[in-house]
Amino acid sequence: MTTRRTFLAQAGLLGAGLAFGLSSKGVLAAGKINAKAGLQLYSLREELPKDVKGVIAKVAAAGYKQVETYGYSKKNGFWGLSAQEFKTLLTKHGLTSPSGHYGLESEQDQDDAIEAAKILGQEYLTMPYIDEKKRKTAGDISNLVAEINKLAEKAKQHGLKMAYHNHDFEFQKVDGVMLYEELLKGTNPSLVHFEMDIYWVVRSNQDPVAWINKYPGRFTMVHVKDMDKANPELNTEVGKGSINFKSIFAKAKTAGLKYYIVEQENFSIDPYVSITQSAKYLRTVLFA
Repeated sequence: MTTRRTFLAQAGLLGAGLAFGLSSKGVLAAGKINAKAGLQLYSLREELPKDVKGVIAKVAAAGYKQVETYGYSKKNGFWGLSAQEFKTLLTKHGLTSPSGHYGLESEQDQDDAIEAAKILGQEYLTMPYIDEKKRKTAGDISNLVAEINKLAEKAKQHGLKMAYHNHDFEFQKVDGVMLYEELLKGTNPSLVHFEMDIYWVVRSNQDPVAWINKYPGRFTMVHVKDMDKANPELNTEVGKGSINFKSIFAKAKTAGLKYYIVEQENFSIDPYVSITQSAKYLRTVLFA
């Protein structure tokens, strides 16, 4: 099975057990979260190339109202569909797409991504990964901060917003500096947003709530990805793992959180059964 790291490396994308001990009672003090469950389509990367139309129909049937895209190219579109054809398919099934993960290496890549994002009605161009060769020194990290600020300005000119999605490497220090900290400190808060992948934050022995408290208003999206209790290197259905999402979602207002996007990189059960269970847990437990 293709891993996220393998896929991103092959695509050349620059984009680039914790529990917090809170009881569920009253933890969402602000009341019901007014949100729609979204799915990062990378979760179904094995299925999409075989039958994109059938997969999207099943995503909608599983209870999702939004999808986050990945892997777009001008040549191949979205799994063989042009951006407009894919937009029509989403609309047919009552789906919208607030964000897309795009390769943004070249000016042409950026222009193509902007064009596709506008057709789909997306709000965010999200950088999914930074190639290792571009983050080897503190100087590289400084250059990345400047590059992302520049990309954010370009996105703004086209009515879009820039976002950054993390893995685990952002929390490893390079020349004494942490990439995640430098991105949060150095990028323009009014232009650069963050999509916190909760699983990778926890996997890195970091506290999502601590980051939200330190940089309020910066985390407009989250990847809701649970950690298998027996093997932290694996994912599981949301609500079955070790991550206390309620304690994190209780900080939604502080975070500036708008979009909750399920992602699962590996499955121990049928993928469609899995994403259905995760969507139900979001709607009936986390959003309740």
